[in-house]
Amino acid sequence: MLRDDTLANVLYVDLSKKHFWIEKREDLFEKHIGGAGVAIQLLHEECPEGCNALGAENPIIFAVGPLTALFPLASKTVAMFKSPHTGNLGESHCGGRSAVAIRMAGYGAIVIKGNSDTPLYLAIHGNRVYFRDASSLWGMRSSFTAGRIIMQNEPGAGLRTVMRIGRAGENLVSYACVTVETYRHFGRLGLGAVFGSKKLKAIIISGKRSLPVTDRKQYRKVYDEIYQAAVKSPLMKKYHDLGTAGNILPLNEIGGLPTRNLKEARFEGASEISGEAFAEHYLGRRLACSHCPVGCIHIAALREPHKDEAYFYKTSMISYDYEPIYALGSMLGGSDAKGILKLMDRIEVWGLDVMSAGVVLAWSTEAQERGIISEKETMGIKLGWGNYAAYIDAVHLIIEQPNKFYKALACGVEHAASLYGGQDYALAFGGNEMPGYHTGPGAHIGVLAGARHSHLDNAGYSVDQKVLTKKQFTPEKLAEALLAEEHWRQILSSLVICFFARGIYQMDTVLKALHSAGFDLVPEDLYRIGEDIHREKYRFKIREGFSPDNLRLPKRIFETPSSIGKLDEEYIRKTIEHFKKALFQK
Repeated sequence: MLRDDTLANVLYVDLSKKHFWIEKREDLFEKHIGGAGVAIQLLHEECPEGCNALGAENPIIFAVGPLTALFPLASKTVAMFKSPHTGNLGESHCGGRSAVAIRMAGYGAIVIKGNSDTPLYLAIHGNRVYFRDASSLWGMRSSFTAGRIIMQNEPGAGLRTVMRIGRAGENLVSYACVTVETYRHFGRLGLGAVFGSKKLKAIIISGKRSLPVTDRKQYRKVYDEIYQAAVKSPLMKKYHDLGTAGNILPLNEIGGLPTRNLKEARFEGASEISGEAFAEHYLGRRLACSHCPVGCIHIAALREPHKDEAYFYKTSMISYDYEPIYALGSMLGGSDAKGILKLMDRIEVWGLDVMSAGVVLAWSTEAQERGIISEKETMGIKLGWGNYAAYIDAVHLIIEQPNKFYKALACGVEHAASLYGGQDYALAFGGNEMPGYHTGPGAHIGVLAGARHSHLDNAGYSVDQKVLTKKQFTPEKLAEALLAEEHWRQILSSLVICFFARGIYQMDTVLKALHSAGFDLVPEDLYRIGEDIHREKYRFKIREGFSPDNLRLPKRIFETPSSIGKLDEEYIRKTIEHFKKALFQK
């Protein structure tokens, strides 16, 4: 029996009929915990096999977990959908205030179905749902402005969150994201395009309530243990001081920083775009997700003179992390921090996934350099490494898609290379553009074989670091290590814990925290649930056409030495085979 029975509330919204209802789903939350575990079950229930990812039948599912609003760093919301970018599982995690707002509104999950014939936004205030006209917001240049208008015009007591799309989502760019609050995102895999296909401009959620616990004294003790571990952890201090941008220099030092479309893995301008450089010259403030004591969100203040008025300046506040700096910095061969921030700001305003956008631009630059595309395709834009003015113009054309070439880029690097060539250096894994790690085989296998093709699936780059100091893993051992990590991360993403806190939320702490929320489980239960969730994700992926036997490996990853030297394709293929066998052995 769930201690807080509102966790089992699933809100269903039908955009076609402008209708909503609430169902009690104790069966889901008692068996699958919450978050990713519940979301994948709802996706199986609500998403018809083979449906059009941009069609009315593709559902949007949000789910939170039993620790949300109870414990620090249980701050993520899981979104699931069929991805228009890869054609199979779409899964994205977001922080900000989203998770706590959903829980305070009285829900453990939200399912959005159908589509609207005119633009709208959803206003979810407790047990009421309103379908608001968004015609005046549709086509607005900035997603930030749209969010601010909604916040100012909507009532709602307690904690509120606003999710919204920009022009990229409206124009169905397959890697469009959903911006939450101002500086967090449901990035990767195209949730923004799914919003756009449904004419759903935004969602605002508000709620105000209290949550029961099993044993108040024990709850306070466990809470204090987690809080103290978070504020005293050296790793969490690093996240507070420099954020993930602190990874630029270490990765560059070991030769794992993808540079100029991975032509190299060390960047001569790394010191100019490092976390240290950004903190010294641009850091304006730090922010934290709701119920997080760390504050890892770093905001740059970019001050620019007004083009028409003397002594008048505009200051833009731009969130930066390692992945955006890699994707728009070293990957594009640029060390101009101001140029990076200007491009980052435009990508934010238009609502694109920054990692995919950077890799698409990097491939386009090399493709033009090699002559497989010309200024005819780019409409007069001369792409060049570090040319940020050209990149800003190109991103705008990706959003507007005025010709065949930009329509192709709006579908990602895998699709563009299939039409124009250059697949050897088209850096996509399972259809999703690569993250910023060329540390060894684990990084690339982790993205290739991971359930959502993300470096956050199983942290293969972390396994690579162990290889640097220990003996080489056999293919079987590497597959086992990646699978074990991914299984445990299914539990963390069902609770839903920020992965930065994975060192704090280890087995004993998780069990004690779950007990306070009314779940009495033992380690064997969690291991089994983690494996089951992972297997259910793969069941959906394979149902939608994914095959581990047909994974494309870009030749570029074998040409450029990684942190541990040149990679061996046979070794990677064998590891994937072991991964597949272990995954489906039951």
